[in-house]
Amino acid sequence: MAKASNQPEPITVAGPVGALEALFQLPAKQPRAIGVACHPHPLHQGTMRNKVAHTLARAMVDAGAATLRFNFRGVGKSEGEFDNAVGETADALAAVAWLRERYPDLPLWLGGFSFGAQVSIQAAARARPDKLISIAPPVARFGDSRPSRPDCPWLLVQGEADEIVDPEAVFAWADAYQSPPQVESFPEVGHFFHGHLTPLHRTLLDFLE
Repeated sequence: MAKASNQPEPITVAGPVGALEALFQLPAKQPRAIGVACHPHPLHQGTMRNKVAHTLARAMVDAGAATLRFNFRGVGKSEGEFDNAVGETADALAAVAWLRERYPDLPLWLGGFSFGAQVSIQAAARARPDKLISIAPPVARFGDSRPSRPDCPWLLVQGEADEIVDPEAVFAWADAYQSPPQVESFPEVGHFFHGHLTPLHRTLLDFLE
């Protein structure tokens, strides 16, 4: 698949509590899907320009998706305040709706990194993506509740040396599903995939293509 020739375009998306700052990017050829990429925790410097979120969005674009990444409420120029993944899930659904209004016939690829993985998993129940990507999902944040398994191909990527999310807890959580997601583990790789963004991009691209 050819790499995107278009640069990300700054746009504004109407969110549930106000405008959401976003970047929209088209692939080099006619889009064959739409993609939404969700960023890590807003209270820990997480934004749509995070390197892992950027790598996720770039993989979606390179695989042929018209892709939107956006700042959750209260981040950057996005209006509103942090809402502990509840309002942020509504933000993600607003991003999906923006794309579906413009490309109603294309399949949806949904994904996120860390807090964004939690949000995208929660949003999947209503968004019904055709593919889901979860990078270092903070499974402890789900507590005793287990989100229903999305009815689509699902990739989970986890660094085995993650210093923020417990890798063994993630693997056990994923394995407990009757139909577990496809799990790709990265040995000796920490939470932010420092020095490993290129193989991460390749792994995401393989799944999407």
